Amino acid sequence: MNIKRLRSLREDSDMSQDDLAAKLGIPNRSSISDWETGRETIPLRKLNKYANFFNVSIDYILGLTKSKEYHLVNKSIDLEVMAKRLKEVRIKNGLTQEQLAKELNTTHSTLSAYENAKVLITTSFIYQIAKKHNVSIDWILGKVD
Repeated sequence: MNIKRLRSLREDSDMSQDDLAAKLGIPNRSSISDWETGRETIPLRKLNKYANFFNVSIDYILGLTKSKEYHLVNKSIDLEVMAKRLKEVRIKNGLTQEQLAKELNTTHSTLSAYENAKVLITTSFIYQIAKKHNVSIDWILGKVD
């Protein structure tokens, strides 16, 4: 997943990768480079830190919206809200857990763990759900209403 806005947000703020890594508490500058070039997918908690630091939405960073403006209600990811809203999206689209798991190329047990707030969904899975089912990642994560 190549997220071009990661780099542009950093460069627009006249920050080096080293500067940003230090500000975000990321021990290795190469992680920033790997995320900007798409060699690695940025973990969702790090992506949330990035969005909060630059005061933009995760949807904006991932190119799901062109607007930097949004009405944040929570800077943190709410695992319980995420679980509830993932299930809501799945049911609204008439999908079983098995069907959505297949759509994401994962297992039913993995999807069940997300919907039961056992673990945080991966960046690539939440992106696929948001893109295909036209929902906001920030909304799924409980950052906006």
